[in-house]
Amino acid sequence: MKVVVAMPNELLANAAAEQSFTDAWVQANISSYYPATQIEAIAVGNEVFVDPNNTTKFLVPAMKNVHASLVKYSLDKNIKISSPIALSALQNSFPASSGSFKTELLEPVIKPMLDFLRQTGSYLMVNAYPFFAYAANSDKISLDYALFKENPGVVDSGNGLKYTNLFDAQIDAVFAAMSAVKYDDVKIAVSETGWPSAGDSNEIGASPDNAASYNGNLVKRVLSGSGTPLKPNESLDVFLFALFNENQKTGPTSERNYGLFYPSQKKVYDIQLTAEAPPSGVGKSQVPVSGDVTTSSKGQTWCVANGGSSEKKLQNALNYACGEGGADCTPIQPGATCYDPNTLEAHASYAFNSYYQKMARASGTCYFGGTAYVVTQPPKYGNCEFPTGY
Repeated sequence: MKVVVAMPNELLANAAAEQSFTDAWVQANISSYYPATQIEAIAVGNEVFVDPNNTTKFLVPAMKNVHASLVKYSLDKNIKISSPIALSALQNSFPASSGSFKTELLEPVIKPMLDFLRQTGSYLMVNAYPFFAYAANSDKISLDYALFKENPGVVDSGNGLKYTNLFDAQIDAVFAAMSAVKYDDVKIAVSETGWPSAGDSNEIGASPDNAASYNGNLVKRVLSGSGTPLKPNESLDVFLFALFNENQKTGPTSERNYGLFYPSQKKVYDIQLTAEAPPSGVGKSQVPVSGDVTTSSKGQTWCVANGGSSEKKLQNALNYACGEGGADCTPIQPGATCYDPNTLEAHASYAFNSYYQKMARASGTCYFGGTAYVVTQPPKYGNCEFPTGY
């Protein structure tokens, strides 16, 4: 596992003032662990331009001192330095081709930072959240466009390029802003993106279904290796935010609900994190990410267990479906209508399908850690009938 280590915003003033401070910090946090821990970058601060403590003026001097400390310990060739910026650093972001940085940031910090990134062969870290744009403009932005789902797309009036998702448009707005100040040779990495599974009433679009769709489809889009319409040959490195729900974080409800997992380590929802296809077989069509399944003549789909899964994984998935997942597992209890055949695969199939139908067959809801897949013909286990909706 490769790691990016962060220097918190509150250390930037000291880091900018004294290289002796960054020497000690690099020794304590980087060189003590490298190379046993594969540290590939240092994020100096995070979204510094919106830090209420006004740390912007310290950013580039701090980055330079951290770099000088890496040089001192002969680590500068293998470890890059950057600083994640929020999209609020842009003056314009729509259409993407009109992307530009805020004028008050340009000379004091943007240009010096991009110059530093270019000189050190590093890249710009960008935190991009289509969720915020959608929640604030749900009357103008299509939800399918925000979630990487099938949609007519949006043609950029400035350059004629067609965008099929908001994520690509946001990244290209940053590329355009960099190009406008002649730094289009500097690459971008997306240091944060994600979608909340819960939110306040005014946080439109925050739900488990939408979070599973966004993150699942994001994974699929990134693993395709394709670039953006503006930079089609440059694949993107993307960090998904976040692994865990930060249940003690302050602010709106969404802030505590970006995780793939609860603090208890249980999954909030299922998404596929690899490009691997499920076991092949007649009638199987597993698309936990995009939801583009070939359905029966009535447009119906079901979710069943993958009999090739290990017993342990299948049992854990069954426990989740009947427990936290809220599937109706009454029919598979002893003596009930779907108890026979009394096999783990049959019981898991019923539970998985119950959950899948309850979630309105939303993308990402028939995966269960790779133990389930979508079928287009009614499953047959004894005399048990599988429901098609609730």
